[in-house]
Amino acid sequence: MVDRLDGLDSWWSEGWKGLDVAVLGLGATGFSVADTLVELGSTVTVYSTDAPADSVELLAVIGARFVQTPLDAVPADLERQAPDLVVVSPGLPPHNATVRWATEHSTVWGDVELAWRVRDKVVRGPVAAPWVTITGTNGKTTTTQLTTAMYQEEGLRAVACGNIGVPVLDVVRDPEGFDVLVVELSSHQLHYMADSGDGAVVPLASVCLNIADDHLEWHGSAEAYRAAKAKVYERTVLACVYNVTDEATRRMVEEADVVEGCRAVGFTPGVPAAGDVGIVDDVLCDRAFVEDRRSSALELATHEDLEAAGLASPHMAMNVLAAAALARAGTVCPSAIQRAVRAFRADHHRTEHVATANGIAWVDDSKATNPHAATASLSAFPSVVWIVGGLFKGVDVEALVEEFGPGARGVVVIGTDRSPVVEAFARHAPTVPVLQVEATDTDQVMPEAVRHAASIARSGDTVLLAPAAASFDQFGSYADRGERFAAAVHEHLGGDADGDTDGSSGERP
Repeated sequence: MVDRLDGLDSWWSEGWKGLDVAVLGLGATGFSVADTLVELGSTVTVYSTDAPADSVELLAVIGARFVQTPLDAVPADLERQAPDLVVVSPGLPPHNATVRWATEHSTVWGDVELAWRVRDKVVRGPVAAPWVTITGTNGKTTTTQLTTAMYQEEGLRAVACGNIGVPVLDVVRDPEGFDVLVVELSSHQLHYMADSGDGAVVPLASVCLNIADDHLEWHGSAEAYRAAKAKVYERTVLACVYNVTDEATRRMVEEADVVEGCRAVGFTPGVPAAGDVGIVDDVLCDRAFVEDRRSSALELATHEDLEAAGLASPHMAMNVLAAAALARAGTVCPSAIQRAVRAFRADHHRTEHVATANGIAWVDDSKATNPHAATASLSAFPSVVWIVGGLFKGVDVEALVEEFGPGARGVVVIGTDRSPVVEAFARHAPTVPVLQVEATDTDQVMPEAVRHAASIARSGDTVLLAPAAASFDQFGSYADRGERFAAAVHEHLGGDADGDTDGSSGERP
């Protein structure tokens, strides 16, 4: 079985033809895997609990077989197939029964390993496009977008892909090809990445932006989650970028097995040491990729640039610094970095200003889907009415409430299980008003939350949606949650709002 996979290190390897492959899951990633393997000449069967009808129809068109079946038990069809290879979609955890069977009876890859092996389908230069890899508990998408924009401003054909929403396999098959792939990697994708051999990713530069407990129900423990994140640094060629304020990321770099000559480059909100990037007198500076880094620095951007782009809050500035380090590792010039920052606008639902009325600001940080992300946004505002709650994914909210609860003007609790938040406030901030949203109809959750928040807020406050939890107990996604919040705010305020009220202004500190 393993012998059949030996030498599959190129799009042009003969061994793909006739390879019998099972694909587990039929989301965007699963379909990209099936489509790629069929194009390579493999025999493909896709197993999924459910799937969009159009995806199932397209599988038939391209020549893949589809089996709709629960994956919490091993499908009999899969056992009969006894595939040469199983490619697992990142949503399926390692403790899933079908994944465990595949690990014991076949060879298991993730989509990123497959993409790395076939990355040479379209080559614009002498070799396949290098990869810049990005992970972290929070800030991945913004940093990936920023890094991509910086490479593009340098005149390179760069693309953001991976966990950001565009499957890596779709990118490596693009007929025009790319000069650089900026790959956002989730902890799930990192778990399934190869540790060695032909499928092991060799990034040009890499970063873990930060680390805090998240997705513990998927990984099984905090240690397993952190070990998955640390894989981003393995085999890096030029620069392992780490967060000076997050000791765990530095340790990851120290323990990584990298290419000889690879450098550790820190990013910091303060004055950078020689070899790092940071901020001096409101100027973002590079002391890592300059010839005389002990006594000189290069200007990358200014605080004014960050403000104009909605990137001035401390955690967003750190994302800019990380992106700049990754770009400088690829010889992007400082002026291209500054142009990219000036033109950038943060995505919706990332500490996004919704409206201001009667001296009260309403801010949507629905993307704060864990306590670590909520910490960043809560730190940015002096007085908040905090809307919090949802699915906590095995993560304890206690420490977050202990830190920020006593200073809150009040709290509005959403979610189907509100008890963890309510009980934590009773322990750590018993005098802070706590209002619970009792509505069970999704259409009514945010209107009730906004009414509760308005009853507490005073001039000078920020009503902050920073749920510190996933959204799927009551909403379709974090974006759906944020959009419903913004709509409820506008409905509640009517014509009373002033300033930017269309949600297009990006982040405001």
